Order: sequence, then structure tokens, then C-alpha cells
Amino acid sequence: MHPHTAHEIPEADLLRRAQSGNREALEQLIMLHEHRIFALALRMTGNVADAQDAVQETLIRLHLGVRKIDAVRGAGPWLGAVAVNACHDIGRRRQRSRLIPIPAAAVEIPDSMPDPERRLSGRESEECLRAGLATLPEKERTALLLREMQGLTTAEVARALGSSEVTVRSQISSARLKLRRFFHRREEVIP
Repeated sequence: MHPHTAHEIPEADLLRRAQSGNREALEQLIMLHEHRIFALALRMTGNVADAQDAVQETLIRLHLGVRKIDAVRGAGPWLGAVAVNACHDIGRRRQRSRLIPIPAAAVEIPDSMPDPERRLSGRESEECLRAGLATLPEKERTALLLREMQGLTTAEVARALGSSEVTVRSQISSARLKLRRFFHRREEVIP
């Protein structure tokens, strides 16, 4: 009989086994979440090398702290919070500027438009969104990216950022308002 893959075993069972010291279950848990952790880290850091470093730090913390994960909530929110913290740590160590560059991969606009003019319009929209996101304060941008692009609930974003849900809702609302104003100003400037 073949060993079970991560997709055949429910995550709760993998987590329970990993917390009991089962190394294979821990590796399957990593396989289940590694891509999502990398995608989040890439969106937050803006480059592959830093994203890979953040994933590595997150997985090390998973190895060391798997028993701390709440089995009811699952590994996803815990890993998201750890990844966010790892990205912030890397940013501080690298003494980056206040604004984190937003990579093209963070803004996924489908490019199914047939003619070059419409493709150019899509690229311009993508660049405009990246520029708008770059104007947001880091906490607001991070909360918005976690909620809208990573798909976390407000409660999960709050846990990931170590904030209250009220604060996160306020940050997301403020970020959306600032983006609307940014886009409105750009429309006025562009003939």
C-alpha cells in the first residue's frame, strides 16, 4: 500500500499527528501550505530571495512550534501570522525603505484581452494598482493584501498582525478609501 499524500489526509489529522511527533505528517503539512506561504511572502517582500528566506524562517518556526498551533483553527492562520512576522523581520534586517515594492505577481489581472490596446490598458491598470498600493502605510497595505489577495478572514488577519478585529477593519476601510481617492486623482490627471 502507498503512503497517503497530504491531500488524502485531512489537515486536522495531519496537524494532530505532527503535534504528536510524526515527522512524515509534519512534512505533509509543509507540502500542503508551502506554496501559499511563499505567495504571501512574495507579495509582502517584493522579491523572490526575501520570500524564500521568509518561507524558510516560517518552516523552521513550524518545526519548533507545531505543538502551539490550535487544532481547531488549523495550521493556515498560524502559518500566515508567522510568515507575516518573518517578512517584517527580514524587512527590518535589510533596512528597507518604508514602502515595500509590490511585485507584478501580487496584482493578478487576467490578460485574456485580444487586441494590443486592451492589453496595454490592462498593464496600465496593473501598474496603477501597484502604485496605489505602494502609497498606503505598511500596516494598511498588509491588512488589505492579507484580506483581499490572500483570502484571510478579518479575524485571521487580526491574529496574523497581532491586532484587534476592529483595528483591522479600520485599516482595511482606510486602505480602500485611500485607494479610491488615489484612483480618482489619477482619473482627473489623465485626460
